[in-house]
Amino acid sequence: RPEGFSPHTRSSPLTAPWEPIYARHLGDQVQLAVEVRTCHCNSRGMVHGGLIASLVDNAMGLSCVTVLRATGGTDISGLLTVSLHVDYLAAAKIGSWLVFETNQIKVGRTLSFAGAIVLADGNMIARASGVFRSAVASSRVPNGDQAS
Repeated sequence: RPEGFSPHTRSSPLTAPWEPIYARHLGDQVQLAVEVRTCHCNSRGMVHGGLIASLVDNAMGLSCVTVLRATGGTDISGLLTVSLHVDYLAAAKIGSWLVFETNQIKVGRTLSFAGAIVLADGNMIARASGVFRSAVASSRVPNGDQAS
């Protein structure tokens, strides 16, 4: 795995089949990394664009949350993606290491903005931008009922 990365401690039902995923914290950035395996690829043996979109969205959102919490946003329970744009510039194949680097972060009380690049073995294969809405912790449980 790339230098400075350790196992990513946050999992979801979507990303679980793609593990192991690695993370590295650099100041206000959360970078993610994964070694491309068959489960990450399309039928042509190239990394699937959906994996790139999902993990770059994750890296940008985590980076924005890091900045929000560092600047007093302690009531933020997470972020919701409002908009995600990905430009796919090149392909990556099985065995490549993908690194998702957030390189621009601007946070506000309600909306946050981020930009990122995706590298495959050090070569840029995608760039992305996202807009995120702050989700504030509430007393509602996921099915909409009031928490007791």
